[in-house]
Amino acid sequence: MANAFVYVSPVGELLLREEGQALTGVHFGGQTALREGDRLEESLLLRQAARELDEYFAGERRRFSLPLAPKGTPFQQKVWAALLEIPYGETRTYGQIAAAIGQPTACRAVGMANNKNPIAIVVPCHRVVGANGSLTGYAGGLSVKEKLLQLEQEETP
Repeated sequence: MANAFVYVSPVGELLLREEGQALTGVHFGGQTALREGDRLEESLLLRQAARELDEYFAGERRRFSLPLAPKGTPFQQKVWAALLEIPYGETRTYGQIAAAIGQPTACRAVGMANNKNPIAIVVPCHRVVGANGSLTGYAGGLSVKEKLLQLEQEETP
């Protein structure tokens, strides 16, 4: 059973999900992202997540301090850990992430792991771009990815 909370952000409604004292999801679509077993109930952790997201969107937070527990395969976990290492305001290519996890030929698999990232924004898959710097798919849509990258560029000295 997971607690869930709908957070209204500048890029649309997000469903925040927690299980066992850790954030397990930040999903676009608000209530439409609810799953069977989710309980719409605000908790201390979900309030903290909303507060940190408020600070992020206000340009006051560059790193999140939330306990995270994304569910995925060992490969996905490695990719998501690498995403957390991308500095605020910077981008990496799929190839750079593949190299960072020691699997330089796994660009497509990195892309698929990015696609399955259950904790959008906090685990910054929006910072991954195509080899030529182009914006590529994003769960919230390319316009949201562009807004997030612009926010971070504006706030980076």
